[in-house]
Amino acid sequence: MTFTGYLILSSGKPSFVRFDATIVASPNSGNVTLFGSERKYNTEKVTEFLNHKVLAKQYDMVTYLVGDSYRVVIGDAANVKKGSIFPDRKYGNYTRYLQQQVLPVADPEIHDIRQLKTALSPETIKRELSARDDYTVDLTCRIDGEIYNKRFTFYLADPEAEFYLLLKSDVTDVLKEEREKNQMLAVALKEAESANAAKTAFLSSMSHEIRTPMNAIIGLGNLALQSPSLQDETRDYLEKIGASARHLLGIINDILDMSRIESGKATLKMEEFSFADLLKQISTLVQTQCDDKGLLFQSQILGSLKKRYIGDDTKLRQVLINILSNAIKFTDAPGTVKFSVEQTADFESTATLRFIVEDTGIGMDKDFIPKIFEAFSQENSGRTNRYGSTGLGMAITASLVDMMNGTIEVDSEKGKGTRFTVTVSLRNVAEDDFNQNAIGTGDMKVLVVDEDPIACAQAKLALDDAGIASDCLYSHDEIIRTLEISHGKSEPYNLLLMDWKLPGADGIALTKMIKQRFRNETAVLVMSSYSWEDIRDDAEKAGTDGFLSKPLAAQDAASKFRQVLSGRRSAQNSTERKATLEGRRILLAEDIAINAEIMKKLLSMRGMTVDHAENGSVAVDMFQNSEHDTYSAVLMDVRMPVMDGLAAASAIRKLKRDDAAIVPIIAMTANAFDEDVQLSLQAGMNAHLSKPVNPTLLYDTLETLIGASRLKHD
Repeated sequence: MTFTGYLILSSGKPSFVRFDATIVASPNSGNVTLFGSERKYNTEKVTEFLNHKVLAKQYDMVTYLVGDSYRVVIGDAANVKKGSIFPDRKYGNYTRYLQQQVLPVADPEIHDIRQLKTALSPETIKRELSARDDYTVDLTCRIDGEIYNKRFTFYLADPEAEFYLLLKSDVTDVLKEEREKNQMLAVALKEAESANAAKTAFLSSMSHEIRTPMNAIIGLGNLALQSPSLQDETRDYLEKIGASARHLLGIINDILDMSRIESGKATLKMEEFSFADLLKQISTLVQTQCDDKGLLFQSQILGSLKKRYIGDDTKLRQVLINILSNAIKFTDAPGTVKFSVEQTADFESTATLRFIVEDTGIGMDKDFIPKIFEAFSQENSGRTNRYGSTGLGMAITASLVDMMNGTIEVDSEKGKGTRFTVTVSLRNVAEDDFNQNAIGTGDMKVLVVDEDPIACAQAKLALDDAGIASDCLYSHDEIIRTLEISHGKSEPYNLLLMDWKLPGADGIALTKMIKQRFRNETAVLVMSSYSWEDIRDDAEKAGTDGFLSKPLAAQDAASKFRQVLSGRRSAQNSTERKATLEGRRILLAEDIAINAEIMKKLLSMRGMTVDHAENGSVAVDMFQNSEHDTYSAVLMDVRMPVMDGLAAASAIRKLKRDDAAIVPIIAMTANAFDEDVQLSLQAGMNAHLSKPVNPTLLYDTLETLIGASRLKHD
């Protein structure tokens, strides 16, 4: 017999007390003896109370199950105001409770009632809890016209006695809150996507507006450099202007590329590059900035370096220029900026390089150094106003170094200067003493097509190891469109590495189509797990240029690619018919007067005559009113008033005259996205040159396209 009461002890202190009594009867005398004990019960009482309250708050019912019987330990039907499936009795038959109170209110649109009955049965509970610690069944109910969500959670308390606990809770409000949060997140996602689309449209528009004056700056600089009477000092100025302008153009391109990446993170490329060229470009730009500010620039190479490495030279250049520009910004004349580089380790295929940038500038407080790589961090507003800092440069730099799995450290003292140390690892080029006349892996651009993402990723990884730039497609459907875009941008893939057994594709027909449409521009190599002998006849008939077996090996791929491209280059040089540009008449559609003047000058330097149309409508009229074969090519700006370049190109192609169908039409535009290239091609243009137009690329494109059109004409 047990009794718990609240008493005042002899000491005068109040306390809960538990009394335990045992009665024993003597078998001989029949006397009854009472054995009793008492003990303080404060701690146990508090524990019982808290357990009851916590369980009651989380669960509206705590029940134990033995066999097919249940007994409610915590819970009261009177406390469940709405949507109750509380047992009508504190104890009883568990299966009867399911059949009479639970299953009848289960929503048949959500549940298969038979499956639900099985899921809640004692047999299923026993089986499930023999393999795990808990077992949960969620139940959607329709009670009095409303939807309620219940959750049954079972635990095994004693396996020998088959003693189970059932904790039932109402999760209607919880799920409702989750749905509301999900709806809010969906709305926020939609708004973010709209904002991202607006940002992309804005950047695209601003790209055009920025590129238009950039075209004039670079174009006029190139024209001025052609003057034979140019003084050396002036030539030096113009070359530096051009280098700075191209650097600005690179920043614009990086911003555009970043806007196309939904994740907000840039990706690393793994390509072979000339390290000497990288250092020269950096030194030229930094030397100019130091000269302008009256600073001494010291550049030093410690030890020996490789001629070429494999990595992302663009991002490495950006990191170093960011740090060096910062050093120049915060150093006053007559100060010094030092830049040094050394290779600190060379193990197997990887080399570790350390770059150090030191300055004698204003330095930083020790307390600020840990914050320097935080976005928008600035030591004080006065310095910001004087030096024009945005607080983003070092945060971007640290992110780029982190992407390259490198480290960046800074040491600084107020009033004495700052020292940045950047350590990155680059891959070694297998054949450092390469043949200067051979095709380098950095000159290759490969499109890998394989339906198996794993095989495609493996091939791309092998090509990355060899320093070869590559892109992946997982279906044959996008091959032609992708090749057309790269062709239109004059950045063609020179190699197509294609699985021979693409589902839904005829390898022979697809190869022939590529050969016909892109002539000798793209080599097609077969990639297969089959033996070359098994597919040789079909592959060679289709015109494939070679074979590589799966899985792809980096060195095998690089060697084969060099062999194929070198052979094709020799054959192409001997057979390709490129037109001479001397004496050609070109129709130029350009609405910006200064851009038109630059283009006229560039074309006249190669002996061409130019007729200028100030918009697309005028260009169409001039072409239509000209004699047949008057124009060897049309250079078409895309964004023009009255009639844009896309509409003008389409209108020329629709004219009822033979030369309208074959005359090369070349888009010249500041719109640089792939969609813009596709629109140009769909309008009937043959190529898409981004502004500012590279003169060499322009001449080469004209020679190739005019030569091809002459072949068609003949």
